[in-house]
Amino acid sequence: MLKQQALEKLKQETEEANLPLKQTATNLVFGKGNPDAQILFIGEAPGKFEDEQGIPFVGKAGKLLDEFLHTINLTLNDIYIANIIKFRPPNNRNPNPEEIKAHTPYLVQQIEIIKPKIIITLGNYATRFILSNCNPDKMDSIPGITALHGKEKEATINNSKYKVMPMYHPAALIYNQRLKPEAVEDFKRLKEMFGQKSLDSF
Repeated sequence: MLKQQALEKLKQETEEANLPLKQTATNLVFGKGNPDAQILFIGEAPGKFEDEQGIPFVGKAGKLLDEFLHTINLTLNDIYIANIIKFRPPNNRNPNPEEIKAHTPYLVQQIEIIKPKIIITLGNYATRFILSNCNPDKMDSIPGITALHGKEKEATINNSKYKVMPMYHPAALIYNQRLKPEAVEDFKRLKEMFGQKSLDSF
């Protein structure tokens, strides 16, 4: 309950902030899922449907993510999902460095509230941000998702260490079906990481 209240307060602060992209977006897309989850998924930015509904991962990519979660017996009740960018970039373009710097402090606060045991980064931007220890100026030094997906990593965020597993963004799997078998294996590795029963052994 305390985490939920803290997230609601942070959501209001994010809504009230004069963030870039806010003026061209319809809704803030803050996050969804279980605030007490031990697995946090982080994507890039809202798309058209997310912008309309104010909820992350509700379009095709979200449905595909749900399918992958189902294969390892997880649901939205077991995870929390957020993006590094809280408002949709026009025409789904990539976020620029200034936008990343402005938006990501709110993501860092989400991480600190939720305190997950595993962070799953979906795609290049989320992966490079988290594995740079949340330093936007060092993102370019991190390899791309093709080299990192499915490999257990570690990040330090404000003196706390987190297990991290980069994965392909579901949108990439929609555009490139050949990546799906690799994504299936990555989710199997995730299941191995948290074990059959619970995450309490971490």
